[in-house]
Amino acid sequence: MEINPGNPTDKLAVALDNALRLPATRLRGAIDEAAASGSALEILHRSAAIHAATIAKAHEGRSRANLEALASGIEVTADRATRGALIQDWIDYLTDRTQRAVLTLDTLRERGDIFVAHEAAGCPPVLVYDYEIALDGRDLPRPCNYMLLKITPPEGVTVIDKKRPYVIIDPRAGHGAGIGGFKFDSQVGVALSRGNPVYFVGFRRDPEPGQTLADVTRAEAEFVREVMRRHPESNKPVVIGNCQGGWATLLLAITNPDLTGPIVLNGAPVEPWSGQVGTDPMRYNGGIFGGTWMTMFLSDLGNGVFDGAHLVDNFERLNPSRNYVGKYYDLFADVDAGRQRFLEFERWWGGFFRLNEAEIRWIVEQLFVGNRLVRNTAQLEPGRPLDIKSVRAPIIVFASRGDNITPPQQALNWIPDTYADVDEIRIRGQRIVYMLHEEVGHLGIFVSASVAKKEHAQVSSVMKTIESLAPGLYEMKIEAAEGDGINRQFTVAFYERVLDDVRAIDDDRTDEAPFGAVDRLSEAQAEAYDVAVRPLVQAMVTPATAEAG
Repeated sequence: MEINPGNPTDKLAVALDNALRLPATRLRGAIDEAAASGSALEILHRSAAIHAATIAKAHEGRSRANLEALASGIEVTADRATRGALIQDWIDYLTDRTQRAVLTLDTLRERGDIFVAHEAAGCPPVLVYDYEIALDGRDLPRPCNYMLLKITPPEGVTVIDKKRPYVIIDPRAGHGAGIGGFKFDSQVGVALSRGNPVYFVGFRRDPEPGQTLADVTRAEAEFVREVMRRHPESNKPVVIGNCQGGWATLLLAITNPDLTGPIVLNGAPVEPWSGQVGTDPMRYNGGIFGGTWMTMFLSDLGNGVFDGAHLVDNFERLNPSRNYVGKYYDLFADVDAGRQRFLEFERWWGGFFRLNEAEIRWIVEQLFVGNRLVRNTAQLEPGRPLDIKSVRAPIIVFASRGDNITPPQQALNWIPDTYADVDEIRIRGQRIVYMLHEEVGHLGIFVSASVAKKEHAQVSSVMKTIESLAPGLYEMKIEAAEGDGINRQFTVAFYERVLDDVRAIDDDRTDEAPFGAVDRLSEAQAEAYDVAVRPLVQAMVTPATAEAG
């Protein structure tokens, strides 16, 4: 067929053909690169072996426990039968199980009522503390759905305005705000107990039209300035970021290096490609689900808005037996004591918050699939590059070996990837302190009462010490304890470390190479979707269908 360059129809056909060729070429290149990776099969073999060993060990332990329980049960049953008590035992068992079932169902009913009431109230933060809105992000020149909350100290707690304020940024990863302060023994409670003013960065369920992460970062910077205006005689605020709020805190410190005091990154996935083979499954989601195009597609179905329920579903798929069966059995088994704890957590877990497509696409492209922040190629917006080395405030990193959402490698590997050696950290005048917990899970980092009383309390108590350390890399360890209850005192030590100490936390980083191919494949698929599929999807979606979905 002959193409007439002067014909508008032919020109459109040529443009569309060229647009489709580019993604196809990049797609073939990414597939070839992945196939050429000689280590891919070895990594798969190692992962399969680890999973097989883990499954075998778990089933062996469970089978042994079941057999022991069966043997004990047979012995007890025989003894009760000889006494003629089996019928009464059976009646007592049925009575107990019926009562537990009724109480469990009533708890689930109450959970539904709480969900409806929470939605009707606009999904406010689930903080256990009273608060007032100090600054609303909707009133800023570039509006966003974030807000600065000033925590009201409970009765009997005195806050001294001259003390250094604490600003806590909660994660916006599908759930609502408040996880850092929905217990009295929490990050908020630790700071208040020391007399420090506490501010909480929360957010509403729906983003403002056109909102981007750059708008959010600007709002968070303005929140910190507002805190400084309210406490002019205090040192610069300590900014604490939980999970997603951790890398958001890092973005804040990168773009405003002279604004904050020490920053604390709790379970923050700064280097999402890292982890141990066979034990950290969430880092593979980008490859399994096709990368960026899936978030684009889901955002299109939402008429430009991404439903956070999809992110929550990722967390639940990490342990389906726990999320769909185990937690309900635990409630059933301890319904009297566990009812309130279950309802408090579900109030937070069951609230799904939304992001604009520009926000979730930046998160996926720049962080979780692209890993560009630590490679110095991330841009908060066009012409605004991000360089971790520009942070001037001390950086405190808290990670846990028991965290399967943000393993220690994701929380710490950015350090050796950013700096050539410890001497560079010292030359730049930077202080980086990290602390490793041996077993607490991801959410436990933010909500565990024992972690709040120990790790968070000690980080808060030694903040001045950290600032007075000579520039360098340190590991903080809590080595001894004296006393009981609120009078319990811990001995904290700081050990100088080198980058090889951080590298030693990871088993081997060769497994990260295929993620580069996944990044390229994601870009190619996104371009193909954008050109060939997106116009059709957007044409079929209306505000009504988006809300119904």
